[in-house]
Amino acid sequence: MANRRLTGVLLVGGASSRFGSPKALAVLDGETFAERAWRVLEEACDEVVAVGKRSDALPLPFPLVDDGTADRAPIYGVIASLAAAKHDVVVFLPVDCPLVTPALLRELGEAIAVPQTGPLPGAYAKTMLPELEARAARGELSLRGVNTTVLEVDESLLADVDVPADLARLT
Repeated sequence: MANRRLTGVLLVGGASSRFGSPKALAVLDGETFAERAWRVLEEACDEVVAVGKRSDALPLPFPLVDDGTADRAPIYGVIASLAAAKHDVVVFLPVDCPLVTPALLRELGEAIAVPQTGPLPGAYAKTMLPELEARAARGELSLRGVNTTVLEVDESLLADVDVPADLARLT
């Protein structure tokens, strides 16, 4: 393993409208998604931060940094995190990807890559910040194509929980 220093960011700013309750508080194997993701990030990264909406007032066991906008889109959390991160490479983990492992996050971070399935979870370098800010300024809220380095990873680790049935399939 290389010694790249990584900032890990837990993204918790989603509205959870399809899930019906805050996904950060959903439980898998005795841990909330938020606790699980925080633990995984701590194992993989040198610095860990949670970014979302303070206005959601979720009872989280760690501090939450507000992404600075009322709009809900991961790009805002990515921009805020890249601007504030101590390290040049930031690995992002959405709270609704509970099967991601520390090894997968390290692998993405070392390669500064995104998985074949899309932009998150994924690693972004501070050098990508101007492109992200320009996209947001244009109202283009997609992260797709910002990081063009793609790493083929085990798709079973990328399970995304959007509705209660998705969680039921994991238990």
